[in-house]
Amino acid sequence: MPLFLKIKKILGFNSLEGSIKVAHAGKWTFYFVLIGIIAGLGSVVFHYLCQLGLHYFMDLAAGYRPSPPAGEHHLLPPTSTPFNRWILFFLPAAGGIVSGWLVYTFAPEAEGHGTDAAINSYHTAGGFIRSRVPVIKTIASAVTLTTGGSGGREGPIAQIGAGFGSFLATKLKLSERERRIMMAAGIGAGVGSIFRAPLAGALFAAEVLYRDPEFESEVIIPAGISSVVAYCLFCLVFGWGSLFDSPDFVFRNPLELGPYIVLAMVLVFTGVIYIKSFYGITRLFKSLKIPNHIKPAIGGLCTGAIGFFLPQTLAFGYGFAQQALYCELTIPFLLCLAFGKILTTSFSIGSGGSGGVFGPSIVIGGAMGGVVGLIFHQIMPGIVTAPGAFVIVGMAGFFTAVSNTPISTIIFVSEMTNSYHLLLPSLLVCSVAYLASEKWTIYVKQVKSKIDSPAHAGDFFVDILQRFRVSDLMKQVKKVDLVPRDMPFLDFKKYFAATNQHYFPVMNKEGRLISIFSSTDIRSVLFSSDIEHLVVMEDIGTSDIIVTTMADDLNTVLQKFTIKNIDSLPVVKEDDHGILIGMLNRREVINFYNQKLLEIKSRAGK
Repeated sequence: MPLFLKIKKILGFNSLEGSIKVAHAGKWTFYFVLIGIIAGLGSVVFHYLCQLGLHYFMDLAAGYRPSPPAGEHHLLPPTSTPFNRWILFFLPAAGGIVSGWLVYTFAPEAEGHGTDAAINSYHTAGGFIRSRVPVIKTIASAVTLTTGGSGGREGPIAQIGAGFGSFLATKLKLSERERRIMMAAGIGAGVGSIFRAPLAGALFAAEVLYRDPEFESEVIIPAGISSVVAYCLFCLVFGWGSLFDSPDFVFRNPLELGPYIVLAMVLVFTGVIYIKSFYGITRLFKSLKIPNHIKPAIGGLCTGAIGFFLPQTLAFGYGFAQQALYCELTIPFLLCLAFGKILTTSFSIGSGGSGGVFGPSIVIGGAMGGVVGLIFHQIMPGIVTAPGAFVIVGMAGFFTAVSNTPISTIIFVSEMTNSYHLLLPSLLVCSVAYLASEKWTIYVKQVKSKIDSPAHAGDFFVDILQRFRVSDLMKQVKKVDLVPRDMPFLDFKKYFAATNQHYFPVMNKEGRLISIFSSTDIRSVLFSSDIEHLVVMEDIGTSDIIVTTMADDLNTVLQKFTIKNIDSLPVVKEDDHGILIGMLNRREVINFYNQKLLEIKSRAGK
C-alpha cells in the first residue's frame, strides 16, 4: 500500500466518520482564526488611536510626553510644546465629557472596565454582547486614556474580540455554549495581542471567569488559536518583541525568598486598598443624583487634580514601569506613582469612564515591587542583588492579588518582560498573594467556581447534590406511623382507606423498624378476598430495606431511589438503623435541587 494511503487510513480519512471529524475541526478552526484576525485588527486600530490621541492631546496640547516602554515607539515625532500643568488639569475632564456622552448615549454597558462585562456575559447572558458595544468601547476608551485618564487597554480590546466572537456565533445561529466559547476566544485574542502575550491571553480568558484557581477547559484551545493569530497580526504591524525590556535577572539565592514573601504581603495590602478605593469611588458616583453623562467629567476633573501634582499617574504609565526595571526611579517617586495611580484609576474608571484595570495593575505592582526591592537592596545588598527583579515579580503578584488569576498572570508578566528566569519567585509570590486576598477581586462578576456559574448550572446535577446532605432537608422528612407486624390485613384495610400514605414501615413489638411495603405491594391481597383474613402485615413487608441517614449526601440518596425505582426512603438514625426518623420523598429532593439552581442563577445575576 502506498505511504500516503497508509497515512490516510491511520488518520481515518478513508471513513465517513473520519471525514466528518476533519470537516468539523476545520470549520471551528476557521471560526477561531477569523476571530483572531478581527481581534488583531481591533488591537491595531485601538493602538493607533491611542498613539494618535497621546500625540495630539497629551503632547501637542499639554506638552506632557512620558517615555514609552521599550517595546513601543511613538508614531509621530514629539512636539516642542512646553509642559503646561493647567491644561493637564482640565484635559481628563474634557475626555470624560466625550467618553460619557458616547457610552451613556449609545451603549451604557460599555462603562467601566470591559473585562467584567465580558465575564458577566459569559455567565449570565449566554455569551451575548450587542454588536455596537465593541465600537463604542473602543472610541470611548481611546478618548478616556489619551486625555490623561488612567486605565488599561485590555478592557476595550477584550470587548472587541469578545464582541465579534459573540456576533459571529449569533449570525451562525450557534448554541449558547458555542457562543460563550467564541466570545471567550475573542477575549484571549484581544488581550494576548495588545500585550504581546499570546499564551497568557489564552490562559487568562479561561482563568479570569472564576475566583477559584480553576480554568474553563473548553476555552483554552479556541482562545489559543485566536490569540496566536491576533498576536501575529499585531506584531506584523508594530514589530516583534515583548512590551518591556528587562535585564537578564536570574534567581539563585534561596535566602531571597524571605524578601519575596514580604513583597507578597505588601502587594496584598496595596491590592486591597486598590479594590476598596476603586469600588468605593464607583459606589460614590453611582449615588450621585446627576446625569450619568456628566459623571465621567467629574471623575476626570478629580484625575486631573491629582495629575496636576503627580503627572506620572496619568494615562498608561508603562514607561515608568520600564524605568523601574532598570532602577532609574527613587523610592518616593515609586510610592507616589503606585498610590497616585490607584486614585487616578479609581476616579477615571469608577466614575463611568472607559478603560481596563490590568494596565494600571502592572504599573502599581511594578512600582511597589521596586520599592520593596530597593529597600531590601539597601538593607541586605549581598542577598538582594538585583532590585529590578522585584519589579517583575511585583507586577505578577499584584495583579494576582486583585484578580484571582495566579497562573495566567505569571505567564503574562514573563511574556511581557521576556523574562522567564523568575518563574520560581513569581510562583511563590503569586501563590501567597492569591491565598491572602482570595475574598477580594477587582472583577466582581467572577463566580467562585463552575458550580456557581449559571452557564454550567444544568451540567452539575451531581456536584450540587453532593454539596448537601439529608440533614439539610430536615423539614421535608415526614413523620409517619409504623404498622405493627402482627396487624391483620382486614384492620389495615380500614387504616389504609383513611390515610394518604404510600409507604408503610413495619415495626416489631419494641417499636423497631423491621420491614417496609408500599401501596402497590398490597394489591395482590386487596383483590384476593379468600386470603385477606389470613394475612398479617409482616407477610407483605420486605426486610431488604433500603434506608438513608442524615449524613448521606443527596446524590447518594438519589442513587438509592433508583436501585429499586422507589419514591420514598426511610430516614433512620446513623448508629441504629432500627430507629425510624421519618420518610424522605424523591420529589422533595428534586424540588430542593431546582431551588438551589435558582438561587445560584439569582446570585450570579446580581
